[in-house]
Amino acid sequence: MNRSENLQTLDQTSQWDVLIIGGGATGLGIAVDAAARGYRTLLIEKVDFAKGTSSRSTKLVHGGVRYLQNGDVSLVIEALKERGIMRNNAPHLVCDLSFIIPSYDWWASPFYGIGLKIYDMMAGKLGLGPSTLLNREETLEAIPNVKREGLMGGVIYHDGQFDDARMAVSLAMTAEDHGATLLNYISFEGFLKQGDLITGIRAKDQLSGQVHEIQSKVVLNATGVFSDEVMQADQPDLPASIRPSQGVHIVLEAEFLQKDHAIMVPHTTDGRVLFAVPWNGYVVVGTTDSPMNEALEEPVAMEEEIDFILANAGMYMTRKPTRDDIRSIFVGLRPLAAGSGGGSGSGASGDGAPGDGKSSAGDGSQKQSTKEVSRHHKVLVSPSGLVSILGGKWTTYRKMAEDAVNTAATVGDLRETVCPTATLPIHGFDEASDWSDPLHVYGTDAKSIQALDPQGNGSLSSKYMISPNQVRWAVRHEMAMTLEDVLARRSRALFLDAQEALNIAPKVAQIMAEELGQDEAWTSSQVSAFEQVAASYVPKRETVV
Repeated sequence: MNRSENLQTLDQTSQWDVLIIGGGATGLGIAVDAAARGYRTLLIEKVDFAKGTSSRSTKLVHGGVRYLQNGDVSLVIEALKERGIMRNNAPHLVCDLSFIIPSYDWWASPFYGIGLKIYDMMAGKLGLGPSTLLNREETLEAIPNVKREGLMGGVIYHDGQFDDARMAVSLAMTAEDHGATLLNYISFEGFLKQGDLITGIRAKDQLSGQVHEIQSKVVLNATGVFSDEVMQADQPDLPASIRPSQGVHIVLEAEFLQKDHAIMVPHTTDGRVLFAVPWNGYVVVGTTDSPMNEALEEPVAMEEEIDFILANAGMYMTRKPTRDDIRSIFVGLRPLAAGSGGGSGSGASGDGAPGDGKSSAGDGSQKQSTKEVSRHHKVLVSPSGLVSILGGKWTTYRKMAEDAVNTAATVGDLRETVCPTATLPIHGFDEASDWSDPLHVYGTDAKSIQALDPQGNGSLSSKYMISPNQVRWAVRHEMAMTLEDVLARRSRALFLDAQEALNIAPKVAQIMAEELGQDEAWTSSQVSAFEQVAASYVPKRETVV
């Protein structure tokens, strides 16, 4: 991907078939689908691809065991199917992960075992492995740090895991592979209309300040938690359609799990679930489900949310985590579609749980727990022709895109074409990926990255892998424009150990400056801007009295 070349394409194209606002999981999925169908496709993102919710998930590709418990069978079936499709289409990005539910009551293992057998049955041929009952010794062998007192045994089941931001970048590259044009740091400024019908948008380049008037046969709003802003730019009196819900995760050292199995805590203090998931040599623990009144680009964890995760994780661990053990804190906002109950789980922020879960719907209706708001997606069409996709979750991004493009084709009077994405390989597709290699997320591009500079393959950090060649590749081929783009999303440094990301920031900024032809002033400003963003990721330490 090359931003300068894509800007030229933007200026040279008089009209697009499909114009997508929003570069998260949903928007990128739509870009892949539309481009693969042969439509002239443009996507704009006001900051960076997956800047928001789509890079802040629990890193799971799953059907949603707890949705089954809540009776949302149709969502589970759809998500399990999509989980299998993601695994087949991106074997370098999605893998099997085994989860263990520890049991402390005699009835718990058989109870969960029956439910998980149903879960396996729903997955059918796309299943990742059978669930199995474990005795006490087998459970302790699999998760050595689990609380021993009262442990009866456990149940092991299988779901998927992925790197959300790397999947987003790979989707962007897949869309470009099929002829789409994608641009980050381009903001939506308003609609162009002929009479009452939308004919395009005004957009502003956040890096140059240039304003573009862009014509398109159909415009899609895929802006997640910011969807209401775009919809209300079309219809100012439209009531809110999104109920943001905040999901917080903490990151711990690998020793808190010790093995490659994840833990699923079936009951927290407020009756939800909690995950402790091994990821890139660390452990991600979360999440919360706190209703929010506004959507922020950089949401911040509340102290009580961090305390909640630590307390509930500690109830199931021999070594209980403290604030001093936290290496990073990251927060996402789920774009829950208001106006429907039932179901559970979340959009591109992962499928979280805890929090007090109380929020008013914004229209004066009775308060409803956010865990009761459906995670099914909705496709809406305004009288002016704006197509908006609301709700959903990362696992079902492909199906969301298919439904959105089908609708857009009708609205834009585009030629009818069958959706090809169920069997469409994602950029870098590599069935032989070595998951012990940190570069496996690049798939077939890994060798090209290593070949950039034979001296540039060593890591800049002793805590995780981020080489000078990875930085160069991000700038040259993945449209990384800022230091944050590289440290938060092209690599996952900020999400793994935030203080270490701050430590290596000057070195990474210098490499980027060389690639972009920037001076020391740019390098300094980038480091300063990154320090401001990273401040909320760095945990506060315990107060010593």
